[in-house]
Amino acid sequence: MVVVLDNIRSIYNVGSVFRTADAVGAQKIYLCGFTPTPLDRFGKSLPRFSKVALGAEKSMAWEKFAQTWRVIDRLKADDYTIFAVEQSRNSIPYYSPSAEDYSFNKIALIMGNEVSGLSDSVLKRADKILEIPMNGAKKSLNVATAFGVVSFHLRYNK
Repeated sequence: MVVVLDNIRSIYNVGSVFRTADAVGAQKIYLCGFTPTPLDRFGKSLPRFSKVALGAEKSMAWEKFAQTWRVIDRLKADDYTIFAVEQSRNSIPYYSPSAEDYSFNKIALIMGNEVSGLSDSVLKRADKILEIPMNGAKKSLNVATAFGVVSFHLRYNK
């Protein structure tokens, strides 16, 4: 599994995703758009990032890209199944894909901006759009929490 973060605003959310990605055994994280990286422009560790990631920023491979679509196209060419996590009229519950959809172990899980989510351009490139059904008054989860729910499900329910 690889992770694609598209324009995530919060350094704390990104740090949390790093920690969870490490726990779930992801190979790499692609930081796209304005998603913060673990390092400042001088290559020094960011204390706020490290505080949340708890060292995962040192053990997780990551790469920065300006445009998310370029990463997705590269991953598709490398035979990854692209799962976007987003509320959409084309989405299905995250637990719905059959084992055939991801049993071959090349999964890219895309998470989007905390406010605006994933763009139509990104969603059109996804093989499946997964949604976490919501039953309460709130209609969404924090992006780092949503990543945890979906990534562990895909990792352990093959």
